[in-house]
Amino acid sequence: MTETVYFLFPIIYAVLNAVSYALYGIDKFKARKDKWRISENSLLIVSLFGPIGSLLGMQQFRHKTQKPMFKFLVPAFLGIHLLLVLWMNL
Repeated sequence: MTETVYFLFPIIYAVLNAVSYALYGIDKFKARKDKWRISENSLLIVSLFGPIGSLLGMQQFRHKTQKPMFKFLVPAFLGIHLLLVLWMNL
């Protein structure tokens, strides 16, 4: 059982980050085309579970970088993830 968790966790984590990266790109594309947008709450929830992809998406697509909520919360989520990884490995 433990081996399965150690095998699946990095895969699931990578998928979550890839999805968050893609959602930032999709939202930026829709913003340029004046189409229906992904809500900020949805982007923040995705950022909570995939902060690496969100941070990369914010930088790559230059999206939501001026919004204070995103500017501070997404790096904070990444810090929380790093602290959890450190805590789990002690």
